[in-house]
Amino acid sequence: MQHSEIWRALDALASRKGLSPSALARAAGLDPTTFNKSKRQAPDGKPRWPSTESVARALDAVETSWDEFAALLAGRPNGAGRAIPIVGMARAGADGFFDEQGFPASAEETVRFPDLGEDRIYALEIAGDSMEPTYRAGDIVIVQPNADVRRGDRVVVRTRAGEVMAKVLGRRNEQMIELISLNPAHATRELPAAEIDWVARILWASQ
Repeated sequence: MQHSEIWRALDALASRKGLSPSALARAAGLDPTTFNKSKRQAPDGKPRWPSTESVARALDAVETSWDEFAALLAGRPNGAGRAIPIVGMARAGADGFFDEQGFPASAEETVRFPDLGEDRIYALEIAGDSMEPTYRAGDIVIVQPNADVRRGDRVVVRTRAGEVMAKVLGRRNEQMIELISLNPAHATRELPAAEIDWVARILWASQ
């Protein structure tokens, strides 16, 4: 997903409801300037992204589903994206559930998401509180197993013992991997690289 696509989708959402970006923000109980064009770049020129919370509140305010917003993200206002597998973290720890690349071998449920030209993405339902307040139990994150990951990325990690975690990637080398919890109540973990089954990048979260 690109910075411009997110803002384009929010503009399309406002237009569909007969609102300006400012009116959409007010309807969501946000500062009226939250979605203004002037807020889309930081003073140093870097792109500024809307928060997941602000998007969720805007969708709720205008009674729009995640499926509909996914279609707007994909540039298809009359479509609803494509179906991708959705799995729970408890099931994700089961032996044989994922292939060698970290993609679910099967899933009974699906959720709609924009077609990004990448077949191997799936949705994971968060469990536990180690990523609070960013992700809470029940939130859905979109995961891409074969994406390049860098320090600071939010990731889903599965160990060879079957433990599945949503963390922030810290230091990583041939010997170890550092996994950081956003919740300060949970300590940073350092695991031997040999114990890691796979690491997949989190692309997006629906809350």
